[in-house]
Amino acid sequence: QVQLVESGGGLVQTGGSLRLSCAASGRTFISYAMGWFRQAPGKEREFVAALTWLGGITYYADSAKGRFTISRDNAKNTVYLQMNSLKSEDTAVYYCAASRTSSTNYAAYDYWGQGTQVTVSS
Repeated sequence: QVQLVESGGGLVQTGGSLRLSCAASGRTFISYAMGWFRQAPGKEREFVAALTWLGGITYYADSAKGRFTISRDNAKNTVYLQMNSLKSEDTAVYYCAASRTSSTNYAAYDYWGQGTQVTVSS
């Protein structure tokens, strides 16, 4: 069992930055691939970024490439999403999730956090 708690969301102006954190509980955190997804009002949940359990391989949605960076600190049981050059279309609730296999498909993820709101104002 893995429990996930996101933090770091908030209100930021266009072009600004935020760093989201996802703290995991459970001794098996290190064996899970981790991902970030987001969901805007009226839209489906979409993939943002993911990385393997060792953090050696990362995946990004096209919308995130060059602006977002996913990383993890297994010693702290935490995964991060650094978001730079934020745009209004990045406004959404951001969720972190854990999966036994690294994937861009939300159906592959077994555990989810409660989400953190990111609002980018123009």
